[in-house]
Amino acid sequence: MADRPSWSTIKRTRKKTAARRDGYRRAKEAFELAERVRRARERLGMTQAELASRIGSTQPAVARLEAGGVTPSLATLAASRRRWASSSSSISVR
Repeated sequence: MADRPSWSTIKRTRKKTAARRDGYRRAKEAFELAERVRRARERLGMTQAELASRIGSTQPAVARLEAGGVTPSLATLAASRRRWASSSSSISVR
């Protein structure tokens, strides 16, 4: 049987990888986007269902976005922005 590295060795090695750093960066970006979307929606007094209807999505999809569980693609963001811009209200997630 070949020698295998211990879990602690694997864990120490993984902390230094570019993939792990990139994973943490993506998670942070998803969380920050989620916070901006939720704050903007609440500032406008909208429910998740109302926001979903405005951008052509579903309430569960908005909930996942606000929870930081998904990061929308640029195409999805652009389509949502176009749909939102055609409505009477404006939203900013800066």
